[in-house]
Amino acid sequence: MKEAPAFTYDPITISNESTVVAESPAIYSTDTAYQSEADLERELIETLQQQAYEYLPMTSEVQLIANLRTQLERLNTIEFSDKEWTAFFNTRIASANEGTVEKTYRIHEDHVQVLQRDDGTTKNITLIDKVNIHNNKLQVINQYEAPKTSGARYDNRYDVTILVNGLPLVHIELKRRGVDIREAFNQIGRYQRDSFWSGNGLFDYVQLFVISNGTFTKYYSNT
Repeated sequence: MKEAPAFTYDPITISNESTVVAESPAIYSTDTAYQSEADLERELIETLQQQAYEYLPMTSEVQLIANLRTQLERLNTIEFSDKEWTAFFNTRIASANEGTVEKTYRIHEDHVQVLQRDDGTTKNITLIDKVNIHNNKLQVINQYEAPKTSGARYDNRYDVTILVNGLPLVHIELKRRGVDIREAFNQIGRYQRDSFWSGNGLFDYVQLFVISNGTFTKYYSNT
């Protein structure tokens, strides 16, 4: 049996947070057994965890908002009072008058928002740290529920979502091997139409969609 060739890598840059190497070969595996959608989802989450994503077993908007508050407090070294957080969330993150266009603009062009503090002072709150990117927290959730009770047209449950500082910025929809990948694409279209905007509309922040059936994978932007 022929041994696999050994690889050596020359670092391009090394810091306390990360190491960038000149080459990183793909790790190939052959799985001939039947793989369900649940198996594919579990494998994806495990892969993300190996890359330092934190897995959160959360499925509700209440949990999502609580985690968002925690992550913004961590990123900005601040502790919101309940009054401050409610006002900031309702006016600077989840205004009822905003949709995908406004939230996309905020992420790309207006990611530092002003907090009005209880004592009358103001403080800049960074949603995404674009200068020191390793300050951003990456988390992954799955089977998030968007029920009709939140305003959605139908009860929906999303496959896998990546959070950046608590905001859902990447959504991944999976289908089992052998299923046409277009079904995942069509399902995201239904979510956009029926439920991403429901509740406080946090899924309107999603910037990137990924669809996969385990064999083929595609990605596209929200606009």
